[in-house]
Amino acid sequence: MKPIFERGPSLSLRLFLALVASAGLITLDQYTNSSAQLRSFLTASVSPLFYLANLPQDVMFGASEQFKSHQKILEENQVLKNTVLLQNGQLQRLQFLQQENDKLRALLGAQPVTAGKRLIAEVLAVYSHPFSHQIVLNKGSNDGVSVGQPLLDDLGVLGQVVSVGPNSSRALLIVDNTHAISARVERTGLAVVAEGIGQSDTLRVIHLPHSTDVQEGDRLVTSGLDGVFPEGYPIARVNKVNRDPRQPFLQVTAEPYAKLDRIRYVLLAWPHTGTSQADPEMLAPPDDVKAKEQH
Repeated sequence: MKPIFERGPSLSLRLFLALVASAGLITLDQYTNSSAQLRSFLTASVSPLFYLANLPQDVMFGASEQFKSHQKILEENQVLKNTVLLQNGQLQRLQFLQQENDKLRALLGAQPVTAGKRLIAEVLAVYSHPFSHQIVLNKGSNDGVSVGQPLLDDLGVLGQVVSVGPNSSRALLIVDNTHAISARVERTGLAVVAEGIGQSDTLRVIHLPHSTDVQEGDRLVTSGLDGVFPEGYPIARVNKVNRDPRQPFLQVTAEPYAKLDRIRYVLLAWPHTGTSQADPEMLAPPDDVKAKEQH
């Protein structure tokens, strides 16, 4: 008599097939772009869910804003006026320095650097994984957002876009343990690399010899050498330098200026135009190097 319920493959065989399929998909995603369209489609599909999940928070935030006391609004207004006054003074000085810089570039025959486009985006969701620091934004390819685009706020660098859908995008923060950023020490001009370690308040500066001139309190700013982040934006402040002779390199950590654990709005930046981007001819190898490679 034939049994009603036939037994399928064993559990061990199912596990083996699942592992093989997972390894194949990971390899395919790593070395090809075939999954980019699928990822973009999935991002677009779940975008309404992010909006719905964020709706109660927006409603509560709007209600709290409506019920603020009149006195508190006046105090905030005065603080904003003082801030605008201070920033206007700094802007006037910046405009003078920009004009002076353009004149020097003209004397050197270099093209002036002009500011790129900016776009404000709102954070829809924050990934809750303890070591993966990513956020979802309410701007996508329909707004001109592209993969690799840098994220900033009023304090410093936040991260960069890693996945884009039509109406939303996903960004990787600088403290994620898979992210690294090219920087320089503002005091000395030393080029360094800062990487995330999975903590929202710590970056690690790697591969510095023991003779390196770096001190606690040094400011790290973007160098622009990675071709992703504009030059000169603040990243972090060095808060610990450990010169342990038993270690091959200095143990240096820094605290990001941006408050990465309380992000609500971000600034999407487009590249500057001018000499801030390397000329392709400058990146090409010299003729003698090409000749050696051909031989």
